[in-house]
Amino acid sequence: MPKYIRYLIAFSLFGFVFCLQNGNVAKAQNNHITSTSFTSNPFRPQFHFSPDSNWTNDPNGLVFFHGEYHLFFQYNPFGHKWGHMSWGHAVSPDMIHWKQLPVAIPEANNVMIFSGCAVIDSNNTSGFGKNGKIPMIAVYAGYNTKTHIQDQRLAYSLDYGRTWTKYSQNPVITLHNKNFRDPKVFWYAPDHHWIMVVALSDQHKLRFYSSDNLKQWTKLSDFGPMGATGGVWECPMLDKVKVTGHPSETKWVLEIGLNPGSVAGGSGGQYFIGDFNGKTFTPDPAFKNNTHWVDYGKDYYAATSWANIPPEDGRTLWLGWMDNWQYAQDAPSHPFRGMMAFPRSIHVKKGPRGYYLLQQPVNELHSLRGKHYHFNNLTVSPGTTSLSSKGVRGTTLEIETTIEPGLAKDFGFRVRKGKNEQTVIGYNSDKDQLYVDRRHSGRVNWNKDFPGVQTAPLKIENSKITLHILVDHSSVEVFANDGKRVITDDIYPKLSSGGLQLFARGGTIKVTSLDIWQLKPYRK
Repeated sequence: MPKYIRYLIAFSLFGFVFCLQNGNVAKAQNNHITSTSFTSNPFRPQFHFSPDSNWTNDPNGLVFFHGEYHLFFQYNPFGHKWGHMSWGHAVSPDMIHWKQLPVAIPEANNVMIFSGCAVIDSNNTSGFGKNGKIPMIAVYAGYNTKTHIQDQRLAYSLDYGRTWTKYSQNPVITLHNKNFRDPKVFWYAPDHHWIMVVALSDQHKLRFYSSDNLKQWTKLSDFGPMGATGGVWECPMLDKVKVTGHPSETKWVLEIGLNPGSVAGGSGGQYFIGDFNGKTFTPDPAFKNNTHWVDYGKDYYAATSWANIPPEDGRTLWLGWMDNWQYAQDAPSHPFRGMMAFPRSIHVKKGPRGYYLLQQPVNELHSLRGKHYHFNNLTVSPGTTSLSSKGVRGTTLEIETTIEPGLAKDFGFRVRKGKNEQTVIGYNSDKDQLYVDRRHSGRVNWNKDFPGVQTAPLKIENSKITLHILVDHSSVEVFANDGKRVITDDIYPKLSSGGLQLFARGGTIKVTSLDIWQLKPYRK
């Protein structure tokens, strides 16, 4: 074949692929789910964020700016499995009602856009601000697909995150390392500079840096190995959190993603509570020899916090990816794959044995509440009590309850109940365990690591237990005893499975209060 013909064919193929990919990007960016497909898709979450289509994993760049909560996220514009990692983008006025925007920072020149954070450079320390416009700056790990090197990079936006310019002198930090990723940056007021915490993943270490301008960085210290080290460390974050009941006291919470080796198997997160002096994080003694898990379910990973929350709000707000690397790429959802957990408000509480974490769904959830059911002093004898017979059923529910277990050995709820389907949320008094059993929750046999029972140690306090449960089309989140223990699990039942039951075994329980709301979808 003549050389010019080969060149012509190659050029045509390149043009076809280029147009196809860009067409796919445009399709991904402009794909609007209709009302019917959104609410009738059995696995489409109704009050959790999921992209219109294609693959997503870690939340990135969470920041509040100009009246909007920004959610950037690991996104593949070209397919429903991991690859071509770019930053997708969505905005919300309340962390509930999300609008997906075009891809923010795309893969380019053999560099994928891995996880990271976003900050608002109000004082223009970076010099990226122009004509009085305050820059939003993304700090992210770049992954070179040819060398496999991971390094830290910048991009900036002057139009509230709608368009982005990559810094011309990237990377700003490189160790020529293949496991150096997921920067989290915040302004450290006492020393008037920026702090970055970033993972040396295969070493089970975190490295702290400081910078005056986000461009030049100075190494401060390393943390780790400590706690769980059964898998690589990823997606670290460090937050200063108020201590509940002690208005003048704060502690620092360090969260680290672990994959695999989590308490429920696969990916998950551990946390440490301690102090940070601007250079070094020092965990409290109780955290040096024991692992403290963020979530005891299978599906809460890569949690990160919103930056730039107004002082008058003052909350520490987290968001995690609601999936597990053991099976995420095989999940039966369509046309999307991957979703976010519900946003959480984080608190530190001081107990007899030291400090611990409390997690609760953000109060903005109340805006989705629909029909309300209330019960007082409900007695449940051994066996099953159907709440569906009282008119209470649904595929999207919020449940708040206080239960006095008495002598019952096992009690709780069966949610998303249908023919041969149920997810069991219960408490075992003999084992002092909260649990979620999803072995019969719907479609379970698509991956060997999916079916199972997830458990969390939990003591009954003052002869009672409190549960706050969120039920969606494809997930349950269980917050027990004010969020002292949390279990997050994906489920894949039929849309017709909307029954709800209470059960007790080995004794009678008293449900002193029970409130149930049907929740409305966050978009029409």
